[in-house]
Amino acid sequence: MSAQPLARRRAAGTVQSKDRAMAPESSLSEATRAALNNSQVIDLTTTGRRTGQLRRIEIFLHNDHGQLFITGMPRADRTRDWIYNIEADPNVVIHLKQSVVADVPATARVVTDPNERRPLIEAAARRWGRTDVPDMLRHSPLIVLTVDHSSDHPIGS
Repeated sequence: MSAQPLARRRAAGTVQSKDRAMAPESSLSEATRAALNNSQVIDLTTTGRRTGQLRRIEIFLHNDHGQLFITGMPRADRTRDWIYNIEADPNVVIHLKQSVVADVPATARVVTDPNERRPLIEAAARRWGRTDVPDMLRHSPLIVLTVDHSSDHPIGS
């Protein structure tokens, strides 16, 4: 996915409004594609920035109009290790474990632009019934995920 803000890419016609995170020519099974269209608890594997070891955490995957993203509760006191790991190496694996069990290679991008963060943070706040959107905008981690369709993803699933 481009480093340009989503709104700018959409205006330029380089992002489709539906299924942005999964290209139509995807090699994913229909069941996996359907599962990715639902927000759910997943495991996420990143590569440790210092050790190079694979790190797996349980976290909530959001899907808002085809955009896959992960955010978290606001914490002003620290940045999560998984954010540092993604900044060092954006290759991740989404481990689906509910309606479908599948390991899906993806590329993550940390979102810092306030205009790009706002609609995604607001969607997460609505889903969680939160009213502290200003705090979430300032202090919640946020990444967007793009499913990797190549067979040479650096993290084995």
